[in-house]
Amino acid sequence: MLLENKTAIVTGATRGIGRAIAIRFAKEGCNVAFCGRSRGEKMIAVEQELTALGVKAKGYVADVADMEQAQAFVKEVLVDFGKVDILVNNAGITDDSAVKRMTEEQMDRVMHTNLGSVFCMTKAIQPSMWKQGYGSIVNIGSVVGIAGNYNQANYAASKAAIIGFSKSCAKEFAARNIRVNVVAPGFVETEMTAEVPEELMKTWCQRIPMKRPGTPDEVAQACVFLASDMCPYITSVVLPICGGMEDA
Repeated sequence: MLLENKTAIVTGATRGIGRAIAIRFAKEGCNVAFCGRSRGEKMIAVEQELTALGVKAKGYVADVADMEQAQAFVKEVLVDFGKVDILVNNAGITDDSAVKRMTEEQMDRVMHTNLGSVFCMTKAIQPSMWKQGYGSIVNIGSVVGIAGNYNQANYAASKAAIIGFSKSCAKEFAARNIRVNVVAPGFVETEMTAEVPEELMKTWCQRIPMKRPGTPDEVAQACVFLASDMCPYITSVVLPICGGMEDA
């Protein structure tokens, strides 16, 4: 198992890509601490699913875009698990609109959640990783942050900013063997895309050379690789998981 005896924090893991990452990590022997906005049925279900795989797992309630909550979350995880080897920053939102109709609040909210959570969690975990002399941070970006997209200027800006932030951190943290990389998913089938009309889904898939959407587990497998000891000399990389989408 590629992550045996390691401990990871995965933000936004109660559904979609985050949940898939947490499950794939657990299957690879990794203990998992994860968070969500509330301790509801989804968090409890993920917690039970992970522990059934034979690892230690615990869900926490935290708004990781808030610095105080992010720091308290990390502190609690370190007490409960003893160490953190891996951080996956997955928490994020969309609030789509054409720029001519986009409000300042829409822009601020998406930037605050998507970029702010990466900043807060990275800053919160950095001291412990620095002290132990190693760590892997995997930030979930998007091909939209590379190529842009209609009606997603705020989301694209936040994901592009994550790339710049990650590359800067990779340079700052490299001396302490802390690697920082970005996984950039393309069109991935999740609960949200299940609501897309069939004809629109077909149109989107025609833009993808592999002619299909990705799966959350395909994104998760890339995260396993970047988090594992298989790539100790890889840092500052942006890895598109997009089936060959144009401009990715």
